[in-house]
Amino acid sequence: MGNKHNFVGFKTRSPLSIFIVICLCCFFYILGAWQKSGFGKGDGIAVQMTKQTDCHIFPELNFETHHNDVEIIEPSQPKAKVFKPCDVKYTDYTPCQEQDRAMKFPRENMIYRERHCPPEEEKLHCLIPAPKGYTTPFPWPKGRDYVYYANVPHKSLTVEKAVQNWVQYQGDVFKFPGGGTMFPQGADAYIDELASVIPIADGSVRTALDTGCGVASWGAYLMKRKVLAMSFAPRDNHEAQVQFALERGVPAVIGVLGSIHLPYPSRAFDMAQCSRCLIPWTANDGMYLMEVDRVLRPGGYWILSGPPINWKTYYQTWKRSKAELQAEQRGIEELAESLCWEKKYEKGDIAIFRKKANSKNCRRKSASICESKDADDVWDKEMEACKTPLPEVNSANEVAGGELKKFPERLFAVPPRVAKGLVDGVTADSFQEDNKLWKKHVNAYKRINKLIGTTRYRNIMDMNAGLGGFAAALESPNSWVMNVVPTIAKNTLGVIYERGLVGIYHDWCEGFSTYPRTYDFIHANGVFSLYQNKCNLEDILLEMDRILRPEGTVIFRDEVDVLNKVKKIAGGMRWDTKMMDHEDGPLVPEKILVVVKQYWVGGTGDSTPSGQ
Repeated sequence: MGNKHNFVGFKTRSPLSIFIVICLCCFFYILGAWQKSGFGKGDGIAVQMTKQTDCHIFPELNFETHHNDVEIIEPSQPKAKVFKPCDVKYTDYTPCQEQDRAMKFPRENMIYRERHCPPEEEKLHCLIPAPKGYTTPFPWPKGRDYVYYANVPHKSLTVEKAVQNWVQYQGDVFKFPGGGTMFPQGADAYIDELASVIPIADGSVRTALDTGCGVASWGAYLMKRKVLAMSFAPRDNHEAQVQFALERGVPAVIGVLGSIHLPYPSRAFDMAQCSRCLIPWTANDGMYLMEVDRVLRPGGYWILSGPPINWKTYYQTWKRSKAELQAEQRGIEELAESLCWEKKYEKGDIAIFRKKANSKNCRRKSASICESKDADDVWDKEMEACKTPLPEVNSANEVAGGELKKFPERLFAVPPRVAKGLVDGVTADSFQEDNKLWKKHVNAYKRINKLIGTTRYRNIMDMNAGLGGFAAALESPNSWVMNVVPTIAKNTLGVIYERGLVGIYHDWCEGFSTYPRTYDFIHANGVFSLYQNKCNLEDILLEMDRILRPEGTVIFRDEVDVLNKVKKIAGGMRWDTKMMDHEDGPLVPEKILVVVKQYWVGGTGDSTPSGQ
């Protein structure tokens, strides 16, 4: 009986149900037709939202790639903090080498010219302005010889060094004729003389160090010979010499041989020079020359041009006695011999020494050997007057630490530090895999930005360089890469130098040793994951903005949650940003954030008077 009643009930309700369904269908059909006609609000809202969410396409960069934009959906949050421009007096601000702070420190051993970073309460939280009239630097190689006056508006060197042919002021540009204090006939002629003794042409010499570099003409002219020179000079009364070097497109940092170790690993450079650098090499029991010995590769060369070399000719010009200068040169030569160096050449103003390939070939033993077990652990550590011991060898013909291939083969050959198992967790196989990975990443970057690899980006920085794979994949005469190894990351800088690349140790919680606007392109791989619990991410981003040129580019590669934080801060920094998927697709949690810094200059009336 129950089944029968239910069946009858279904039959009686069926026409009503069918009628309701028909009515609903008609209603939605009419509603849809009305909206499609253009009279509904939905169409206008859709158009408006499309306009609001269009990606900004920059005329000089092609951001449209095979990657999909990553839509970031976040809960409602306050708007990003907007950073105002600093006062124009901070145009050339260098946080850790400011003159007012420097003068509070002792002058002994050049301590006052070393890094002295501001405490947290004195850090600037504003954007460093470019000077009025700032212009994108000349592309390489023209940039080697010309710099816009508006970019570095300092004429003092044109007067002080006029007879030495350093730099000339012509109209709205500076011209760099390639001269120097010890090579007034030009850097090329000077390098030709060095090459008569040092095998510069065959790839044996790839990395060089210039101590007290001036405007870095030596490094600038070595580049066409495929030698990469790291130059340094203090921020002193020779105003803007390092700034000129970087504006020309030559690797350089603000630095000095003082009381703290140079921020480079042991056995890094194939060649080093002092061209009238006026460093007192025999002072402090020879500590400064011992530091050069630490960073000089076994078999490497040291060039000394200027006082006291050729003292018989110049003693009156230098206003020093013959006896004093003769004693100084004798002291340098004795110190060099104690370091296991041999004088190979002396003619005119130049003397060249060569470091022995291993300690078995030393004629005499150094009086003091450093006790430190790690000659690469040098960040912010005081120098000592001692010789850094060389790795042990089995025969007199073996190169301490391992023999290197000639460049460019050396770039992708397994470095000795890796082959000998001296870098934790890195093997020959993992090194080669890292190379493959970075070739893949760099190819992806070039699809995002087709100007990568061209002269548009000359000065490039890798903030967390690892094994140097990014720089190796980018290797080109058009650019060079400053490979930064963070002090809290695995110490791989020695590997980078063994590949024939250059770099430096640095703590990104502090300001970098450079002037503002000195890099065209910055690569930040995993930097913010590394530092997110170490210091304020805002401070790192403001430092990146300081050293990035107007219209320069940053590529971040990091976990998506970290990049969301970065993107939010960047939203208040006059940066245009675009988030993209990893090249392997949207399911990979690592993403890419591409940034272009907007062009703007100081003096527009919206700066912060206090600079805070």
